[in-house]
Amino acid sequence: MTQANPRATVVIYSGGMDSFTVLHRALRQGLEVSALSFDYGQRHARELEVAARVCRQLDVPHQVVDIRAIHGLIDNSALTDASRSMPEGDYGEENLTATVVPNRNMILLSLAIAKAVNVGAGRVDYGAHGGDHILYPDCRPEFVEAMNAVAGIANFEAVEIHAPYLRSSKAEILADGLAMGLDYSDTWTCYRGEALACGRCGSCRERLDAFAANGVSDPLGYLQRPDSAASQRPDTAASQRPATSSGGSSGGDG
Repeated sequence: MTQANPRATVVIYSGGMDSFTVLHRALRQGLEVSALSFDYGQRHARELEVAARVCRQLDVPHQVVDIRAIHGLIDNSALTDASRSMPEGDYGEENLTATVVPNRNMILLSLAIAKAVNVGAGRVDYGAHGGDHILYPDCRPEFVEAMNAVAGIANFEAVEIHAPYLRSSKAEILADGLAMGLDYSDTWTCYRGEALACGRCGSCRERLDAFAANGVSDPLGYLQRPDSAASQRPDTAASQRPATSSGGSSGGDG
């Protein structure tokens, strides 16, 4: 049995804005970080590509777990079924419940807890945040609290589930990351995996709103921003940089 190290954590890292900030927050706290990503049959792999590149740059151990075998269990979602139309417009219960992936965070957290026990980490970090509570049941504080209780008794060594932004908005998460000097061109949020972010899906619109709330420009290039019908090309070389390796944006971590 491996003794748990309270200074080590497994970060569920999708490559999106929230988990990117969580990853850097853990590093700034001096924790020994292992990053864990999942391929569960998302519509695209852009986030996973970004996550792999960032971890290489940071020299953070990174594991991508292939769980595509469960795709048939969770394919009743626009994020996992490419034949379904992707809803557009601002986040709202009516048009974006189609993006809920059944039981996703419970599955991913269970696997991350196993990883933590296996490597002796005392904690699992993930990026659930306040803006997701209405749409995504597995981002609600009640869910995190219940999973944390289970993680405390599921193994001989207790693992803490840490969601530092559970009661924060997207704008507040971004503000924290900007205060750390983070470069958000190293993230991907769009539900689509095209060369440029679409600017139309709820995930893009929430991201752009967060940047607007902080009074800064999003470094990513967009096919179309909500406030303009004109196509917009990337403003920086960083946003033009192609992905380099091998998922869709997820609830709780856009």
